[in-house]
This record gives sequence, structure tokens and C-alpha cells, in this order.
Amino acid sequence: MQTTALIIFIITYIGIIFTRLPRMNIDRPSAAFFGAVAMILFGVMSFDEAIRAIDFNTIALLLGMMIIISTLELDGFFEWIALRTLAVAGTPFKLLVILTFTTGIASAFLVNDAVVLLFTPVIIGICRSLKINPVPYLIAEILSSNIGSAMTITGNPQNMLIGINSGIMYGHFMLYLLPVSLTGMVVIVYAVKWFYPSAIPSAFPEKEKPVDVVSGVKESGILFNYRSMRFSVPIFLLVIVLFFLSRPLGLSIPLIALIGASLTLLLGRIKPSKVIRQVDWVLLLFFASLFIVVQGVEKAGLMDRLLSRIHLAENGSGLAGIHLVSLLMSQLVSNVPFTVIMLPLMKTANSEILWLALASASTLAGNATIIGAMANLIVIETAESKGVKIKFMEFFRIGIVVTLISMILSLGIIYLEMQMQ
Repeated sequence: MQTTALIIFIITYIGIIFTRLPRMNIDRPSAAFFGAVAMILFGVMSFDEAIRAIDFNTIALLLGMMIIISTLELDGFFEWIALRTLAVAGTPFKLLVILTFTTGIASAFLVNDAVVLLFTPVIIGICRSLKINPVPYLIAEILSSNIGSAMTITGNPQNMLIGINSGIMYGHFMLYLLPVSLTGMVVIVYAVKWFYPSAIPSAFPEKEKPVDVVSGVKESGILFNYRSMRFSVPIFLLVIVLFFLSRPLGLSIPLIALIGASLTLLLGRIKPSKVIRQVDWVLLLFFASLFIVVQGVEKAGLMDRLLSRIHLAENGSGLAGIHLVSLLMSQLVSNVPFTVIMLPLMKTANSEILWLALASASTLAGNATIIGAMANLIVIETAESKGVKIKFMEFFRIGIVVTLISMILSLGIIYLEMQMQ
């Protein structure tokens, strides 16, 4: 059984790796789905065991947030945020600062993949109207979406996994990782300015002003559904408040997300069937399949060998080990599959500070290369469809610098927080 499980695991993760290479026609969810079905077909686990292996708390949290985010997307809320914040920039540097912090903070509460998917076309349109190079601003968007998403449980899928499995309170999680995200965003601003000095001039060319985004809105055909936003935005804000109060109220974070989703469908002014069609069901299948594959490996006893060789302790070397492994593995299989693999090990370690280190490190590591995180690929592909190309090495030269600096800051901040406990 061990050999069978190992072969299936290797084939599955090879499929996931090759999916993330440019111009490869291999689908990540199909690779994971194959692995899940193979685990059942070849007797590694039964069908009932496979169903029990799926972490439905994480699936429920993802589903709830997707419904809320899909409604906000259809309302034009993301574009509204992007346009209103970018419109107040008076200089290219101020535009860079506003873009970085808006993207980062939005990614913390709205899931970074959705944020970059909707912000990218707006940023390109504004940069073109201002006659400035959009590449530095898009790179800042990518880096900030990852770093900003690290600060909360709902910032990205891997943090959702960690938040659900660790049981850490929403506010506590944010309190510890907020300094990591904020310092990381400062690093991004000055790194982009350093690498693109000519692209971040002291003033906009031809006295263009970002406030002239009205024409950009008309050209892009963006429509704001203010009638629906009167319901969807307050519900979203209520959900965020309830996340912080989940422990005193006795409500789980997945349940709060589902409550918000149901209220959005019930009270919103967007047709529910249209919202539901917007949900990324493929991502949910991907997660469910990964849970089954990893559980199959664990059942076969392969995890026992790994657990016996790796000892994570609440000290500097333990934190450094998590940061180093995250940096390397996230470039191979990306941060979500890596986090799923780490769950059994982290449960054995049973350390809140190590859970937080994994959340921070696995997210920050995604900034090193174009294929380090899904948000990176979303921006790259969306930009390319708009005629803006970001080359692998162009991203890597700034991405690796920001990643290394932010991970050193993360290690230092979390170590100090550990000492203060």
C-alpha cells in the first residue's frame, strides 16, 4: 500500500508542478482529482474514508467567502475601491504607495486572488491614461496582494487551512501577523522605487492627473450597482466584525462566512443564480481532492517517516526551518499544496507560534517567482491579455529581493512575539 500511495502522490504533485509552467496544457484540479480517485481505485482508502478526509470546515469557509466576493464583484465594488483610491494620487510615488497598501489591505479581507483578478485591468487602464509604464505598478500589486493576505485567516486559501486546523482566533491571528504585512508593504514600495527609478518619476508626464479616471471608467464599461451595494457591502462588513467576535459569540468562522453568504443571496439585488455561477467550484474540487490525496499518504504510513525525521520546536531554529522549507517548496508545488502537506506535521507539533510562522512564510514565499503563488499567475496572464508582458526574470529580480527581506522581517518579528508570550 505504501508504494502505491507514494506513486499516486508523486504523479499528482508532478501534475500540479507542470500545471504552473507557462504554456502547459495540464490542469491543477484535474491532477489533484486524478490522485484522489486513484487513492480509492487502487485500495489505499475506501470511498467513505475519502469523504471523511475532506475538511468541510475549510470548504465551507471558502464557499461562503466566494459567494460574498462574487456578489461584490458583480456589484462593481472592487473597481469602485480601485478607482476611488487611485484617483487621489498626486504623484507616481504616491500612486505606488496607495496602490500597494490598498491592494494589501483589500487582500487581507477579500482573498488575494479575487482582488488581483479585478484590480489588474483597472490599474492597466489608469497607467495607460496617465502615460506611465504599468509594469512596476503591477509587480507592486502582485507582491502586496501576497504580503497583505498573510495578515488574516481569510486573506488566502492556505491561511484558511491554517486558521481552521489551528483553532487560532481571527483577531489573535491578525494581531500577530499585522506587523509582518505592514513592514512588508513598506519594503515593496521602496523596492519598486529602487528597481524602477525612471518609471516612478517625481510627476506625471504631460501634467496628467489620476483623478481623470472617469474616461477610463467609461471606456472599460464598468458599472457600479449602488442599489445592490447598499446590502452587500454592509453584510460583508458585518461578516468581518463577526470574525473578530467569533469566539465570544460561539460561532465558527466557516459558519459566519456561510451566514454572510446566505444573507447576501437573500437580500442582495443580484440574481442568486448569477452569483452562484461566479463561484470557483473548480477550486473547491481542487481542495477536496488534495485533502484525499494527503490523507491517503498519511493512512499508508508515509507521513510517519516524515514526522519521525522532522522535529519542529518553539525556538529560533524551528521558526527558521519553517521559513526555509516554505521558501523552497512554494516554488515547486505552490503554497496551497505545500500547506496541505504540512497539516499533519503541524498538528503533531501543536504550537500556535509555529502555525503562525507557517501562515506567514508560506504566503511570503509566493513572491519569489512568477509561479510561486496563484495570484502571481492571475496578474501575469490578465496583463498579457491586455498587451502588457511581465517577463520571468524581470519579476524574479525584484521578487526574490522582496521575498528574502520580508521573510527575514517575518522571522524576526515572530521570534520577538514568541519571546514576549
